[in-house]
Amino acid sequence: MVEQKNIIDLDGVERIYFIGIGGIGMSAIARYFKFHGKEVSGYDKTETPLTRELVSEGMAVHYEDNPQLAPRNAQLVVYTPAVPKDHRELGYFRKNNYTILKRSEVLGAITEKSFNICVAGTHGKTTITAMIAHILRHSGFGCNAFLGGIAVNYNSNFWSSERNLCVMEADEFDRSFLKLSPDMAVITAMDADHLDIYGTEEAVQQAFIEFSGKVKPNGQLLSKFGLPKNGELKAANHKTYSLQNEKADLFAENIRIIQGTYEYDVRMKEWKLDKLQLNMGGLHNVENSIAAIGIAHWLDIPDEKIRLAVEAFRGVKRRFEYIIPFSRGKRDNGRVFIDDYAHHPEELKALIGGARNLFPGMKCTLVFQPHLYTRTRDFADGFAKSLDLADEVILLPIYPAREMPIEGVTGELILEKMKNENKRIMGKQELLSWLKVHPVELFITAGAGDIDTLIIPIKESLEKMN
Repeated sequence: MVEQKNIIDLDGVERIYFIGIGGIGMSAIARYFKFHGKEVSGYDKTETPLTRELVSEGMAVHYEDNPQLAPRNAQLVVYTPAVPKDHRELGYFRKNNYTILKRSEVLGAITEKSFNICVAGTHGKTTITAMIAHILRHSGFGCNAFLGGIAVNYNSNFWSSERNLCVMEADEFDRSFLKLSPDMAVITAMDADHLDIYGTEEAVQQAFIEFSGKVKPNGQLLSKFGLPKNGELKAANHKTYSLQNEKADLFAENIRIIQGTYEYDVRMKEWKLDKLQLNMGGLHNVENSIAAIGIAHWLDIPDEKIRLAVEAFRGVKRRFEYIIPFSRGKRDNGRVFIDDYAHHPEELKALIGGARNLFPGMKCTLVFQPHLYTRTRDFADGFAKSLDLADEVILLPIYPAREMPIEGVTGELILEKMKNENKRIMGKQELLSWLKVHPVELFITAGAGDIDTLIIPIKESLEKMN
């Protein structure tokens, strides 16, 4: 069948089926429909804490690709491009002429008639999206939020509000963000990524330029200062933000570290907000907050409400998340354990640099799980350079996700390019055994695969060590 390309009327749809319902973006949309009284069910490859939450919220989920288990009465089938082309259930729905839409098309339909704040970028977008949505919720302004991560404050990637305003990630994978119509947009980065989709860095950058042209005529675009194509971005109203570069329209000054938190001021040409406090690690997250603060200011949220919301923000799970917070002098002897979703060389660079900035002098041990064979192949040099910033590196085997193995592409490809000799490859169980006899100080886990399944056993192992 030819899949539906036009925006459909979702009001008349009562039964929706998700193929890949456990994905962070898919589950947010599933929760949206469930919130609005629809019958929601889905398939995913494996059971996870998130799919169990969906089941507890009243959604039926199964884990076998079997057309016999799929609902025959589904009025809309939603899938993610990460689903394999030979997926049997998706093939069944196509063969029998069901209405089938990609996740991005459904999000486009949901937001067709709302005021939309869309955050794009090859990294940083999840944190900025969550920060904006949190400020709007905490301040009482209100919004509908579709997040690409779990906001710690609310333990969810979705919430709803009576205000007809949506805050969402604008995902560049498969050019999904070109389905959206932003009133306000943020572009955080346009580094080479998803080259299995785009082919070249230039094509990635061109997609972001095209996204900038989606901003409505009276809308607002905010992009990071210094992006390679900033001058080509198309929005009529365009401002820039930076951590500390005073040439940007929006930047921070007087940054200081006080007991593991950041305090700083944010300045614009015609406005300044003093004495902000961010209880989240990493200078890159201070920069992320500047973008979120700018959006909130342009929505006319009062300064004091912005300040209180930033201070109350507890972060996003797996974004510089403290699993064991620092507490020198206690039983843990000053050990700290941070987990992060970083899966691109620039993200790893920011993660390691941010941790070292907060905890100078501590030995940094990093466990990294490469995500995708193609990304490992395309960025092996960059990964090696970023990983060299740690004192000690342990690589887990590559997490393949949707990909088949590529000959010659293993963790050794990264390892052999690293200058740091304190490096090794381990399996998951080997790592857990290694931790029992090797004390660590500043310990970081990173990656976008299933490394998160190790968080609890690693935490338990570290807490047992004196």
